[in-house]
Amino acid sequence: MKTRPPAVRCGFTLMEILIVVVILGVLAAIVIPSFASATEDTRKAAFAQDLRGFEAGILRYEVDHSQFPPDGGSGSVPLGLEPYVNAPKWESGSPIGGVWDNETDDVVTAGIGIHFNGTGQTRDSIYMTEIDRMIDDGVVTTGSFRAFGDRYYRVIVP
Repeated sequence: MKTRPPAVRCGFTLMEILIVVVILGVLAAIVIPSFASATEDTRKAAFAQDLRGFEAGILRYEVDHSQFPPDGGSGSVPLGLEPYVNAPKWESGSPIGGVWDNETDDVVTAGIGIHFNGTGQTRDSIYMTEIDRMIDDGVVTTGSFRAFGDRYYRVIVP
């Protein structure tokens, strides 16, 4: 009679699989918060870039028409400004929440900014100060990026 050779073990035991799952869970818990932080930094950078682009469009409008565009409603592109800015981006709101708004002759002679009117996520002054550090002096009460109540404007002409 022939005897069988000893069985060769193939595969992993349940304990080995559980250890690997626990290790992957710990690694995921370490890495996921850094992705969330990177996403928020991306939103801030996109906001700053959009702000600069809209400011450039308003300045081009002023050169062509010898005046700034009329004050429009929050979230809607002011009349005549459509050829100078990306209208769909303006009307879809900002990357950080709120809606885009241009300001003419109310709190400043001319400005472009964001209005937190309940549309999207509202940001506090601490968050907006971080953005101010990216584009101005880091203080929302001075410089060219300022707070006016629940609105934050890049002042083009004080």
